[in-house]
Amino acid sequence: MRMLRSTIAVSAALMLGLTACSTSTPGGTPAPSETKPATSAPAESTPPAESTLPADGEIPKGDGTQTIYLVSKGFQHRFWQAVKEGAEQAGAEYGYKVEFVGPPSEKDVTIQLDQLETALATKPAAIGLAALDTAAATDVLDRISAANIPLVAFDSGVDSDAPITTVQTDNYAAAQEAAKHMAELIGNKGTVGLVCHDVTSQTGKQRCDGFQDWMKDNAPDVKLLEPLVAGSVDEATNAAKSLINSTPDISGVYGTNEAAATGAVQASIEVNKAGLQVVGFDSGEIQMSAIRDGKQAGAITQSPVKMGYETVTAAIKAINGMELPKIIDSGFAWYDKSNIDDPEIAANLYE
Repeated sequence: MRMLRSTIAVSAALMLGLTACSTSTPGGTPAPSETKPATSAPAESTPPAESTLPADGEIPKGDGTQTIYLVSKGFQHRFWQAVKEGAEQAGAEYGYKVEFVGPPSEKDVTIQLDQLETALATKPAAIGLAALDTAAATDVLDRISAANIPLVAFDSGVDSDAPITTVQTDNYAAAQEAAKHMAELIGNKGTVGLVCHDVTSQTGKQRCDGFQDWMKDNAPDVKLLEPLVAGSVDEATNAAKSLINSTPDISGVYGTNEAAATGAVQASIEVNKAGLQVVGFDSGEIQMSAIRDGKQAGAITQSPVKMGYETVTAAIKAINGMELPKIIDSGFAWYDKSNIDDPEIAANLYE
C-alpha cells in the first residue's frame, strides 16, 4: 500500500515495471498494539527518513541456504503479489531463500494459522507475519518465540511481544489524511458514512479509528454515521447502498480498503447519488478507473513492494543480531485525478 521520495525511489527500483496494489479484495497496518499511535504528518510533508532504507554493505549477505518464511494475509490478490516481489527481490539481493504464502482470502484465519504452523515446523531462519487475527495466533506466536526464531510483523501489527519489529503503513495517520481530504471535498460539513473492512486486525481498526478521530477533532460540523463492516466487494456494495438509501443528506462515503472502497463506488453508481464524494484506501482497477472518470474523489495508496523488501531486510538484520526500530514505516500517499499518473504515484498503484 505522498510524497515518499525515499519510499518511491526504492519502490520504483524494485518494481521492475510493476503496477502495484493494497489489502486483498476479500478482506492493511498499525502499531504493535491497539493503542492509537501518535498522529504523524502525512507522508507528503514528511517522507520516511532515508535511514529506513538499507545502505550498500549495511546488511550481511547470506550463503543461500537459510530461508525466511513469510505468511501474508492473502496470496492471489495483486497487492500481496507485489509484497512478494519486493520480498523475493531482497532475498535474491542478500542471499536468502524466501518462502511466501497466504490464505485464499482475508477471511481464512484458520488457513493462515495452519500456514503459520507449517512455517514454524520448517524451522526457518526467520518468520514474517501479516496477521489476520492476532488473538487467534497467540499460541503459535508463543511457540515461535520459544524456538528463538526471529519474527517480523508486516502490514498489520501483532498484539504480542513476539515481533522484533513491524513493517507497516502508518494506517492511523493515513486514515487521518483520508479524512482531511474528505472534509475538504464536502466543505467541512455534512454527513459521512464509513465502510470498514474488518474490526479484528490492527490495520482495519486503525483505518477506521484514524478517520473518525480526525473528523471529531478537526471537523465538528461533519456528522459521522456508525461504521458498517464489510469484508468483500459485494458486502461493501450492499453496506454503502444501505448508508446512501437510509441517509438522504449523505455527503460522502469512506472505504478502508480496496474491497470497501470499490463497493462504495459501485453503490454510488447504482444509486446514482448526485454529488456523493467517495474516498478510498489502496488502489485496484475499479478505483483507479473511477478516479480517472470522476466517480471517486481519491484514495490513499501504500507501497507494497517496499513493504516486502523491508520485511525481508529486517528479518536478515534480526537473524544477524542487528538492532531494529519497533516500527519501519513503508509509507503512504494521497492520489486523485490530478496526480494519479505522476511517476511517484503510479509506481505505487496496483490493479
